[in-house]
Amino acid sequence: MDLIFSTESLVRAKRYAAWRDAICDVYVHVDVQAEDPSDYEGFIREAQFGAVTVTDILLSHQQISRRRSHLAKLDKDCYYVQFIQTGNINVLQSGATLSTNAGTGALFCASEPYDLQCQGKIRSYYLEIPREDFASRFAKDRIPLSATLSTGRGLGRIAVEFCSMLASQGASLDAPVRARLGDELMDVLALAFDSVQGEEPLSDQAVQKARLRSVKAWIEDHLCEPDLSLEAIAKGNAISLRYLHSLFTLEGTSVSHWVWNRRLECSYDMLLNSNHDAHTLTEIAYRVGFNSSSHFSTAFRRKFGVRPSDVKRGNSV
Repeated sequence: MDLIFSTESLVRAKRYAAWRDAICDVYVHVDVQAEDPSDYEGFIREAQFGAVTVTDILLSHQQISRRRSHLAKLDKDCYYVQFIQTGNINVLQSGATLSTNAGTGALFCASEPYDLQCQGKIRSYYLEIPREDFASRFAKDRIPLSATLSTGRGLGRIAVEFCSMLASQGASLDAPVRARLGDELMDVLALAFDSVQGEEPLSDQAVQKARLRSVKAWIEDHLCEPDLSLEAIAKGNAISLRYLHSLFTLEGTSVSHWVWNRRLECSYDMLLNSNHDAHTLTEIAYRVGFNSSSHFSTAFRRKFGVRPSDVKRGNSV
């Protein structure tokens, strides 16, 4: 993500004034009142995904206010979606108070007055989403102005993890791909916030199946890494080992068995592809994540009933 501003390189006495001048008066057009201006710390990092802007933000204890005078300076009509990682924020808008934390996200309108009461040091993702585009994803009588969303399970958890993956992995993607992912993120968010307005949410099993597809896609991207471990898979998908194991029980298999099975299937494809740049069995074994050619041959024969050398020899005839 691109760094927009950080107080890290500034002397402590100048941090709050610099933050207020660079961010509050120019970048987001708000008033801010810090709890302790002499000990201020913050940064903003940003990435663009088509019409959606994803920011990773660190804030000190403070109150943020957007008034009518600030709205006159805005050049866009949008929503904010707030996914907190650490700390607590109360969102006050149109007479309602939304209490948010690491387990509860919030949607609120950036083009209407609001107050944010930041309690403690805050680390959060903020998504800036075009209001008209996002509202078009709802029925006319269900367009929200503000709402909360549980992020510990179901669609809320999927939305947060999708956002986190975009923030950490999206920078290397081409602009058209990022734009498509931004549209898909809006789709997921609309489903998530619509479900808390009375629609029947997805069943736990449906959510688990969606999560399993996401984990499998991640594994496919790292399948040929020799050090791919269960711990690495769990960490890469921001889930516990216990939850990882429970996902694969849906298919009556284990994580390890699924990984090795996919590696063997990939090796079979490579053996059938005479144009592949891996020419020896040892090369193929290492390419698909095996640390030993003998282990590879044994596992291959156990799965397919033939030796890898037979498949390679038969394909070369």
